[in-house]
Formats: sequence, structure tokens, C-alpha cells
Amino acid sequence: MSDAPIRVLVCDDQALVRTGYVTIFSAQPDMEVVGEAGNGHEAVSAAQRLHPDVVVMDIRMPLLDGIEATRKLAGPEVVEPPKVLVVTTFNVDAYVYDAFRAGASGFLLKDSPPAELVAGIRTVARGEALLAPTVTRHLIGRFAERLRPADTARPGREDLVRALTARELEVLELIAEGLSNAEIASALFISPETVKTYVSRILTKLGLRDRVQAVVLAYRVGLVTAAD
Repeated sequence: MSDAPIRVLVCDDQALVRTGYVTIFSAQPDMEVVGEAGNGHEAVSAAQRLHPDVVVMDIRMPLLDGIEATRKLAGPEVVEPPKVLVVTTFNVDAYVYDAFRAGASGFLLKDSPPAELVAGIRTVARGEALLAPTVTRHLIGRFAERLRPADTARPGREDLVRALTARELEVLELIAEGLSNAEIASALFISPETVKTYVSRILTKLGLRDRVQAVVLAYRVGLVTAAD
């Protein structure tokens, strides 16, 4: 990533929440809040006009909800999508997976402390998936089947084992556990650059767009489970 600040667009229908986010993010030396939006239509319009690096997206918003706004901004047909960080509450966890399918790069809970929100923006800006660690297993374990792609050619467990090397499988399992590249590097005693290479190979071999899809696939085919 360049030395330029991370350009952030804040989207939430509550003005007080937006003000809080703007205050927190603007105080970071590596971030610049380029705009705000109070509904999904405003979010799409602002993102297309301002070209943010990261869109902080609420799910429940008027006129156009965060899921549809995410699809318009980061869906598979979008050539250069921004990273979308969904900020949600635990009691609407089902919607999170619709957001993932729409192209979101990750999610955090709305009651996350400011430090986690800031770290979340940096994480997705780096191109890494962000799944709130306290609920990742529960949510993916609960909704993995619901996320089964319409494409029946998606690989199963045996396909993963055949397609990936033993080390790549190990890396995929750790990705599914919610570990960052740095944490995977530490766990496997390899460099972060080597981890990035493995992640890229895994995504390419499995035909996946990002780490979120890799996590979902790992749970769906049983490579890891919510009970692990």
C-alpha cells in the first residue's frame, strides 16, 4: 500500500453514529474521511463520485439497504470495487452473509471499540478479510450451507485436498480461523510475504475472489467446522 491515507466513506442512517465514526477515523494519521451517506442510494452515489478505498457500511438503512448498496459497489460485475466493511449487530447476523455474497470484505459488530473499528479499516484496505473473531465460527457454521454458490462447479472437500498442497491447506485452515497474514506467518514460522503468496495461490486455484469466500468455502466443505 502507498503512503497515501486510506480514503474512507462512512454510511449509516444515524447522524450520531456517523459523527462518531468521522471523529474516530479523522483522528488517525493514515486515514481521510472523504464523505458521509445516510442511506444506500447516497452511499452508492458518494462512492462512485469520491472513489473511497474503504466504505464503512451499515446494513439497515432507508431507501436502499446496505446489502443492495454493497452489491452495487462491490458486486462481481464491478471492475474496481472499493473494500466494504459492514458494521452490524449480532441479532441481524443472517444479513451479514447476504452482504458477503454482495461483495463485502468483512464485518464488525457495532459495539466494537474504536480501536477495533480503526484496525478493521486498515485490515480490509490491505485486501484481507475481516470477520469479527468472537462470532466468526458461530455465524459461518450456522449459515455456511445458506451461502452455497449457485455454481455447482464449486469445489468440495476432496477437490480442495487435490487442488492444494499440504501447506496451502494449512494456510487455508488458518485463514478460516480468522488469522491475519501476520498471525499465520507467526504460527507457521514463515514470512508475511510468503503467506501472501500462499493466499494468492489458494484464491487462484479455487477460483475465489477474496479471503471471505475462502473462509466460507472452508466451512462449507467441512475443512474446518464451527465445533473445531
